[in-house]
Amino acid sequence: MLSKQAIAKIDRELSKYPADQRRAAVMSALRIAQVEHGWLSKETIAEVAGYLGIPDIAALEVASFYNMYELEPVGKYKLTVCTNISCMLRDAEGIVEHLEHKLGIHCGETSADGKFTLREGECMGACGGAPLLLINNHEMREFLTPEKVDAMLEELK
Repeated sequence: MLSKQAIAKIDRELSKYPADQRRAAVMSALRIAQVEHGWLSKETIAEVAGYLGIPDIAALEVASFYNMYELEPVGKYKLTVCTNISCMLRDAEGIVEHLEHKLGIHCGETSADGKFTLREGECMGACGGAPLLLINNHEMREFLTPEKVDAMLEELK
């Protein structure tokens, strides 16, 4: 299931830790697998665990604890809107409502075409740029307005 390229990336992560501490690379290995597959099936989690030499449950515990891991399929673009206090004070709720209307879905759902999954998220550590969202856990958009959201959606389509 994991490609040779993914294994090579996991090996690079493993090289950062002592040989008897392979478990330390589980977060990176899960991220690498998720990037390759789009989400983490139980089979993929088991494969990562097997490669690291740890129990499947140890990898599953990590994957199910952190919200950056997807345990079911998501859209090509996962949009996570921060809804903590600083963003809420700057109308994150309005941004969520605007996205729901534009995408025809609610938070936690994926659009019928499979392009967009909308989520609410906890503090993303960029309160000065509120309201904000993450695209696929790595690209941040700040100072959102309905107009900026519309332009972003056009760019992603």
